[in-house]
Amino acid sequence: MAFTIFVTAPTLAPAGLRILEEAGCRVIFMRDGNSAAEVEATLAAEPVDAVISRTVALSAAAIRSCPTLRVISKHGVGVPNIDVAAATALAIPVYVTPGANAQSVAELTLGLMLAAARKIPALDAELRAGRWTRAQDGVQLAGRRLGLVGFGQIGQRVAKVALAMGMAVHAFDPGLRGPAPVDGVMLHDTLDALLPLADVLSLHIPLNPHTRGLMDAARLGLLPRGAILVNTARGEVIDEPALVAALRSGALFAAGLDTMAVEPLPADSPLAALPNVVLTPHVGGSTAAALEGMATGAARNVLGFLTGNAPDLSACVNPQVLS
Repeated sequence: MAFTIFVTAPTLAPAGLRILEEAGCRVIFMRDGNSAAEVEATLAAEPVDAVISRTVALSAAAIRSCPTLRVISKHGVGVPNIDVAAATALAIPVYVTPGANAQSVAELTLGLMLAAARKIPALDAELRAGRWTRAQDGVQLAGRRLGLVGFGQIGQRVAKVALAMGMAVHAFDPGLRGPAPVDGVMLHDTLDALLPLADVLSLHIPLNPHTRGLMDAARLGLLPRGAILVNTARGEVIDEPALVAALRSGALFAAGLDTMAVEPLPADSPLAALPNVVLTPHVGGSTAAALEGMATGAARNVLGFLTGNAPDLSACVNPQVLS
């Protein structure tokens, strides 16, 4: 049987598309990759069996508008753009592709950490402007303490490199108990116990009601003075006005941010005006290798479910619909 697959973007990495085409699927793409209205219109008009969801919103109205829809797979792991509750109410499983972009996100995390510590973008800008500014206040990371909030596949990769650089690594993950999965890492039972030990804090947590605004003014205040904050998770897990205040006051030395509360970042955002902030436009998983991994993972998720070979239960965010 030929299935209709709707990709909520104008493209899909060739390896993922090839899996779908070799299975005889009809693949529909968006014309505008940012239009939630186009998503809803397409689902209302087409007999879609599965959605591969990229970044545009997949709303409750869109999900309910398609009576043939049987399965959704995120192209990645974060699902805040998908109305999972609406899918669950219709017994539609929502899958993710864990680990597909972990290495690329880990590498960008390290890049942001180093760039913030050594002021690389600011010094590059000075040199291009014709100024030979040799700042003497960069931070050497060896001997510093790295705190990881969330210790899954990305956090573990970051930890291994940080240990090799000579950092002490601490981690908090409410889903982990017992020995740390990486030798040499100290696990903590609470976030508040970790924060005072983190000269560098890196966030690797999903966005949900428990993590939204997690790093508020009080928690930022628990970090050592002059700490560095790195976020390659979701912008909404940080209270941005509190972060801006901490960066302006010197309570934080710097921040490296791949994600912000509002994306695209508004031109008048105070984050863009701060010289001690390194910004990238949510590209942690945007390498060719990561895009291929997410595309193939999502294609296999939807095809597996549609053909009766359901993906691993751990990749389903609403497994109750499968029982």
